[in-house]
Amino acid sequence: MQKFVLLFSLLLFTFVLSAQNSSPLGLWKTIDDETKEAKSHMELYEKNGKVYGKITKLLLKPADTVCEKCKGEKANKPLIDMILIDGLVKSGEQWKGASILDPVTGNYYDCTIWLSESNENELKVKGKHWTGLSRTQTWYRIKS
Repeated sequence: MQKFVLLFSLLLFTFVLSAQNSSPLGLWKTIDDETKEAKSHMELYEKNGKVYGKITKLLLKPADTVCEKCKGEKANKPLIDMILIDGLVKSGEQWKGASILDPVTGNYYDCTIWLSESNENELKVKGKHWTGLSRTQTWYRIKS
């Protein structure tokens, strides 16, 4: 009986870990499109059933860097802890229905994210401009 309980507990633990990795929630490393260097750490978290994303660490700029190109309430505010993704909703295997802010340009884009089919530690992040132009980045899960 003890072997059964131990085996069941192990299987349950494995399932829970697997379920956590099939979620976009957690800490992700972003990559600069031009230099291919690690640029920042983004935390994706859930609040009221929606997924939000904020910068937790800058890797190429000082920690006190502000958003010079942002408009409105985010103008000249620190990038650290700034919410860039504002409330994605799960739709099938993707999360969408929100915008993402590019702090380099100050522009907002429609945002869709999904986990890579080949590697759940890679997150595809697509920003689409109202003109139809889009760009997809790959973010990498930071394991704690």
